[in-house]
Amino acid sequence: MRSPLRRTRRTPTALREETAALRKETAGLQGRATGLREESRLRDGALIAGAAVVSVLALAGCSSGGTGAGSAGLPLAAPAQDVLLQSAAAPGPDPFTASTVRNTTRPSEPAEVPEGRQVREVTGSTPGLYGGTRAVGSCDVERQVSLLTGDAKKARAFAEAAGVPEAGVADWLRGLTPVALRVDVRVTGHGYRGGRAAAHQAVLQTGTAVLVDQYGSPRVRCAGGNPLRAPAAGRGGVHVGVPWDAFDPDHVVVVRPTGTVVTSLVIVNATDRTWIERRTGSDGEEDRKPAVEPSCDPDACTLEGSGSATPAPSTPDRPASPEPVPPSQDPPAPEDPTGPAPDPYTEPDPDPYPDPSTEPLPDPFDEPSDEPPAPPDGELPPEELFPPEAVPDQPETFEAFEG
Repeated sequence: MRSPLRRTRRTPTALREETAALRKETAGLQGRATGLREESRLRDGALIAGAAVVSVLALAGCSSGGTGAGSAGLPLAAPAQDVLLQSAAAPGPDPFTASTVRNTTRPSEPAEVPEGRQVREVTGSTPGLYGGTRAVGSCDVERQVSLLTGDAKKARAFAEAAGVPEAGVADWLRGLTPVALRVDVRVTGHGYRGGRAAAHQAVLQTGTAVLVDQYGSPRVRCAGGNPLRAPAAGRGGVHVGVPWDAFDPDHVVVVRPTGTVVTSLVIVNATDRTWIERRTGSDGEEDRKPAVEPSCDPDACTLEGSGSATPAPSTPDRPASPEPVPPSQDPPAPEDPTGPAPDPYTEPDPDPYPDPSTEPLPDPFDEPSDEPPAPPDGELPPEELFPPEAVPDQPETFEAFEG
């Protein structure tokens, strides 16, 4: 018995047409799937970008409690504006090395700054900007070299932050001068985080031991081995950390490097408050008294922005300078109760304009001379000055008046 389902015999042409249709439909489905995947990727990217914008706006609208660290030269959002207050002895966040500050370093009295205005920049060679102890460096330079060169990864990060070749870190450190700050200084510090140097803005407290280069700029903070650079151009920002008792934002100084290499620095001896001349690149073993000392006492000097130390205006024991005499006036003669003042001129010039009250009057009864009087030396005869005129006759005698 035959089955009720009859098989339809397809021709080869019909099979080929069906196969082509299936392939076309499959290609369309694949194209649609690709479009859906691309649409999904774009939608996800837009969501991520929107989230990033929201995060930046949130950071800009609130204050961060961190240090604002970031890679040098790349501006960040609000945290980059924070300025870390670093006390003299504390290692600070993310130190490069252990402290290399010598225990013999004594705290230095802060330098004076002008009142009534902000001192933003002081040249690195200014006398009294730095202090220290005679014949003793504020930092152990050789220990700093050993701590850095013992870790190749750390030395590489230090060299990158300091702007020196990695192979020359040791020689560069040995060419610096160990001193101590005598004023609060604004710098760009660098911490060691995640194998790299992270930059941050900081204020270093008076008394901080630093290594100074041959242009008078602080380059290493010895309490944590952190490399130092010039501060960011925008010197505003929020101070974070614990301020010290004498901290005053208006008296924070930025050290400006000198235009030429300096061979020595004039610093203040923290032991006896005297001047010391320390050769740059030395550890203090060649300290000596300056050949020409500043004109003011170390405790009375005021740091000026011009790069000089001037006497403070309130110094009571300095004699007042005499008032200058104008060049058009002669100095007053000293009073002498016993007689007239001596004439300071040995051969005075003749006075071309004599006082008529001091000249003797001519006697009217004298007979006139036949010869005209000779004119004084250097003067022209009267006839050459005025034209000749008729002169009336003069009486020979005068009649006396009767009483």
